[in-house]
Amino acid sequence: MADRVNRVLVVTAHPDDVDFGCGATVATWTDAEVDVSYCVVTDGDSGGFDRVVPRSEIAGIRQDEQRKAAAALGVTDVEFLGYPDGRLMLSHELRRDITRSIRRVRPDLLVIHSPQRDLRSLYGSHPDHLAAGEAAMCAVYPDARNPFAHPELLAEEGLDAHTVDQVWIVSPNDRADHYVDVTDTFGRKLTALWAHASQTAHMADLEDRMRGWLETQAKAAGLPEGRLAEGFLVLDTR
Repeated sequence: MADRVNRVLVVTAHPDDVDFGCGATVATWTDAEVDVSYCVVTDGDSGGFDRVVPRSEIAGIRQDEQRKAAAALGVTDVEFLGYPDGRLMLSHELRRDITRSIRRVRPDLLVIHSPQRDLRSLYGSHPDHLAAGEAAMCAVYPDARNPFAHPELLAEEGLDAHTVDQVWIVSPNDRADHYVDVTDTFGRKLTALWAHASQTAHMADLEDRMRGWLETQAKAAGLPEGRLAEGFLVLDTR
């Protein structure tokens, strides 16, 4: 991995999505001196359980939490697009904004949500995730690599076309075809998740839940008992 990939961009719908979905994998990349950047599409203002803190303050709180979580995994480049949480839809504007992020970061590899609804997983098919995943795929092809798509990005911002070589879709189910052994970075994944206090402070079983989830994926990967893994569907998008 480290021999072939220098830059990774993770595009997620909400603050904390990257940490739940692939935080331990991110830590393995940064440990290997791969540059990792985040593009978080929504402001996260519909998340959490606090009825005391004004909703107008939640977006800022969640951005701060995401920056702290990113730092725990060795990531410093975190971009927030600021779309309203819970109202994300595929649009030309969203495609353009993700294209901008791709052209700015110029990643070899993009990590995204699945753009397809999983009828066996209600929680894995959040509408914001589906919209962000589909918009990211549209940004990979054809938008980011086409110099005539979103021409203002080149004319006004100097962001030239860029082709992403690989897309990894976060796939914590039996549709994954590639697994990363994250046993050694699991603790940092937990640290990142705990940084999202507005979302996880009430989860007394967070560690057990995450460990069980990653044990299931390690078993699917054929790893020895006691190992942990995060799974992905890998696409060649050159």
